[in-house]
Order: sequence, then structure tokens, then C-alpha cells
Amino acid sequence: MRKYKCKYTKKHARERGLPLYALIAVMLFSVLPLSGCGREAGPESVRIGSLKGPTSLGILDLMDRAEKGETKHPYEFRMAVGADELLPLMAKGELDMALIPANVAAVLYHKTEGGVCVVDINTLGVLYLVTGDEAVAGPADLKGRTICLTGKGATPEASLRYVLDRSGLGEGDYVLEYRSEPTEVAALLAEDPSRVGLLPQPFATAALMQNGDLRIAMDMNAQWEQLQGGEGGGMVTGVTVVRREFLEEHEDVVEDFLEEHGSSVDAVNGDPEKGAAMAVRAGIVAKEAIAAEAIPRCNLVCVTGEEMKAALSAYLEALAGFDAGLIGGALPEEDFYY
Repeated sequence: MRKYKCKYTKKHARERGLPLYALIAVMLFSVLPLSGCGREAGPESVRIGSLKGPTSLGILDLMDRAEKGETKHPYEFRMAVGADELLPLMAKGELDMALIPANVAAVLYHKTEGGVCVVDINTLGVLYLVTGDEAVAGPADLKGRTICLTGKGATPEASLRYVLDRSGLGEGDYVLEYRSEPTEVAALLAEDPSRVGLLPQPFATAALMQNGDLRIAMDMNAQWEQLQGGEGGGMVTGVTVVRREFLEEHEDVVEDFLEEHGSSVDAVNGDPEKGAAMAVRAGIVAKEAIAAEAIPRCNLVCVTGEEMKAALSAYLEALAGFDAGLIGGALPEEDFYY
């Protein structure tokens, strides 16, 4: 933060004929934060939480620059394994911003009675349909097939069912087989490449690199965009939320963050190898080779304004059609969107 000082010297005092006590008074008041000589101080630091996954990849360059003192404001980053660790911290005011799944942001909005709002979309679709079966090229080819995936009743299933339903397949046309972890789905595909699995990044890329018989049959984000017909945008994986109280007190800081976040996303997308090295250091991905291949497939973005609102509202509406509980019971109000 720049410090603004009002300069006043003994020479000035003599020229204006001020007595000594007036000079002392001027000198004392010159070091105080007068409204005409400075600006309101920002926060000591901006406390940001994120998850060890694709939603944190886009801020890796920002984290690096913050550590070097090269950002407009000081940032403190806290990375967690699950969103359940970050939500209470946001609710208690111990975090100012958080990068979390889109549906979780809606849940937090309801739980805090509108105490947070979304300022950007940081990650679009990261789900990919992986198989070694060359016959699978689109949703219609999944009729009669068994699809392995994680997240029963969660957003991966909801997103898959939405795409299949909009493509003309009913629930009886396919079978969903659930596993607890993406690594289990990858292991099944490794044993039998003819099977079909739904995997998020970077697990999808890791599976491809470990087994040359596997390939990406469908980019679920691309399928989503196609089904939206150009209206509403793609699948939304992660968003950035800010506490409303913090936003009201430091809107200029939030605007600066959005600018720096956008620059960070551009830096990571523009140099995946450098981003991969940072991802390994941050503990997000185990190997640089996997991270470098996965980053271009993670759809890292910084989407704001009306474009953000259109894409996110369409996505949440689709989830609500599957299970309103995924978004906290109801669609958020207009003030959810910054």
C-alpha cells in the first residue's frame, strides 16, 4: 500500500509567519491519516481458500507472485482437500474468498443467507469419457453400455445424466456403475480398455499416459456447450466466491484480484510446463508430465460479469432439475452474482 504524506517544513512556516507552537502542531498532524492526504487502507492481507484440484491451477501464478511480493495486495492462501474444510471458515469470516465447486457455492449462499456472492468462474468442465472402444464417439454410442464413475448423486452423475438425457437417452438405455475414487475407475479401464469410464482431470490424463490403448471419447464440456446451443455457455466446475461484507468494504481489492486472477490464468494456460512445476510444488498433481498434459484440458478461465451469470445460472438450473439438494434446495437469488 502506498503511503501518502503531507510535507510541511520550517521554511514554509517562516515564510507564512507561523509561530513555533503552530509549526509543532502542523508537524504532528502531518503524520496522521488526514482525509485529504491519503486513502482508506486496504486489508492487511486477502485470505483465500482453494482446493487441491483443477480449481486451484489457475491461481498458481498468482500464488507465486504473491510469495515474491509482486501483487497489488498481500494474499494468504490456504489449500484444502475438501470443500467442507473451507465452508465453515467462510461462514465464520476467517476466509475472505474461496475457489470452490459451483454447486457448493450455491449451498454456501443459502447457508449464509446470502452472505457470499460469486465473482468469477475459474474452471469449466473437467470431465472426460475415457475408453479404448473405438465404437464410442458420442452420447448415442453409450446406449446399452455400462459407464463407471464416481460421485453417486453428486455433480458428475448429474452432469452425465443431463448430457445423455438431452441427447435422447433414457435411464433404461445405460447402466451407471459407481466407484469411490477416480483411481478405482482408472484401474478398471486399465484392466479392460473396452470399458467406459467418466474421469475428471488430471485423472483422465493420467489414465491415458499409463495405458496407450485408452483415449478420450468425449469432452463433456464440449458436449454441454453443444447441447446449450450457444446459450448459457459450458459446464461450470469451479467458481470464486467472496464474503459479501468483505466485498462491500473492499470492492477495489476484489476488482484488483479479478484482474490478477485473469493474468494468472493466462500465464498458466500459456506455459503449461511452468504451471505443471508449480502444480507439483503445491501438491495438486504428483508428476509434472501428467500436469503439463492435463492443464490444457482443465478449461481454466476467469469469466466475469454477464457471461459468468449466464453460464453459471444455466448450469445450476440443470443441476436443480436433477436434484435441487445439490444446490442447497433452490436456485440462488440475483444478488448471488457479482
